[in-house]
Amino acid sequence: MRYNETEAYIPPLQTLTAWRRDLHRHPELALDLPWTSTCIKEILKQTGAEILEPMDSAVAAWFDFGAPDTLMFRADMDALPVQEQTGVPWCSQTPGCMHACGHDVHMTVLLGFAMVLSRMKESPFNILLVFQPGEENPGGARLICESGLLERFGVWAAFGLHVWPALPAGTIATRPGPMMAASSEVDITIQGQSTHAAKYRQGKDALEAAVQLVAGLYSQEAALPPEIFRLLRFGRLESGTIRNVVADSALVQGTVRAFEPDRFQGLKDMILESARRQEEAGGCQVQVHFSDGYPAVINHRPLTAALMEALPDVMELEQPEMISEDFSFYQQRVPSVFFFLGTGTGIPLHDARFDVPDQVLTEGVRFWTRVLDALCRKGSGFTEEL
Repeated sequence: MRYNETEAYIPPLQTLTAWRRDLHRHPELALDLPWTSTCIKEILKQTGAEILEPMDSAVAAWFDFGAPDTLMFRADMDALPVQEQTGVPWCSQTPGCMHACGHDVHMTVLLGFAMVLSRMKESPFNILLVFQPGEENPGGARLICESGLLERFGVWAAFGLHVWPALPAGTIATRPGPMMAASSEVDITIQGQSTHAAKYRQGKDALEAAVQLVAGLYSQEAALPPEIFRLLRFGRLESGTIRNVVADSALVQGTVRAFEPDRFQGLKDMILESARRQEEAGGCQVQVHFSDGYPAVINHRPLTAALMEALPDVMELEQPEMISEDFSFYQQRVPSVFFFLGTGTGIPLHDARFDVPDQVLTEGVRFWTRVLDALCRKGSGFTEEL
C-alpha cells in the first residue's frame, strides 16, 4: 500500500475511544510513567515497528522504509496534579492526578497514526514516533534530545500537536514563526525588619516593598509597545504574620514570557533593575531568581508555509499564544512545526473539568496522515529545498 491510501485504514473511533479512556483512567506525573509506557508499548506491538526506550518511561516506534531522511511525530504522556471533576465514567482512578491537558488524546492520536503506518508498504521518509514523558515538568523533550535519538535515526523534521479548547472541534491551526512563548518562573524574595505597626518607621516594611515593586513592574510592562508579544505577571504574594506588625519578609512569585531572546532577556533585566532600585530606596534586601523554563515554540517558516499550502483548510492563527511547550527543544535541533487541534469545548487546559469529544481523536489521526501524505507527495528532494 502506498502512502496516499492510508486514510482508509484509520482505526475505528470505538478503538481510539477505548485507548483514550484507558489512558485517562491511569494518569501519571512527570518522568515516572510505568503504567502509561507499558500500555503504549503493548499497543505498538501490533504495528510491527521497532520499539525503543530512549529514556525511562519514554517510548519510540521506528518505521524503517529505507529512506535517507526521517520524519518525527511526538506525543507527550504526563498528567497533572489535579483532582478531576468531570464526573465521566472513565475519570481518573488516581486521586489528585488527571489528564487535564489532553496528553491522553495526544497519545491516542499517535497510536492511531501508528496503526496507519503499519499498513504502509513504501514511503520516501522513515517515520519515528516519540511518546515523551515530562512535558509539564521538567521538560522531557530536552532529555529526549540529549539522548541522541534524533541523530541516531536521522530525523530531518519534527511535528507535534496540542488540543486547543478555543477552536471548533476538529479544526487544525498553526502559524509560521512564533507560536508559543518562552517562559521562566520568577521568585522575588524580600527581607526587611519587623516592628510594631505603630512604630513602622523603625522597621523595614517588606510587604510595602513588594507592593511597590510589583506595581512598578506592571507600569513598565504596560508601557512597552503593544506589538511586542510578552507577558509579565505575578500570581502570588506571601508576607507578614499579623495585621499590626510590619512584615519582615515577602515572597512574590510570577512568570515572564516572550518570543525573541532579546525581548525575553530585556524583561528579566527590567525585573533585576527594578529590584535593585527598590532595595536602594527602601532598605530591604531583594533577591530575584529565574527558573530555566522552556524556549519559545518557533515554527520553521518554509516548512510551515509548505504544509499550509498543501493543506489549505489549516487555519492560520492571528497571533501567538503566551503559554509554553517543551516541543521547542526539538525545534532547536531540526525544522519543526507545531499545531493546535480544536476541541470546541471552551473548557481551559489544566481545568479539573477538562474533557475532549471523542470525534476529535479521529480528526487528529486523519490530520497526521494528511501531513505525511503532503510531505510524501513532495518527495525526499523536498528536504534539500528547505
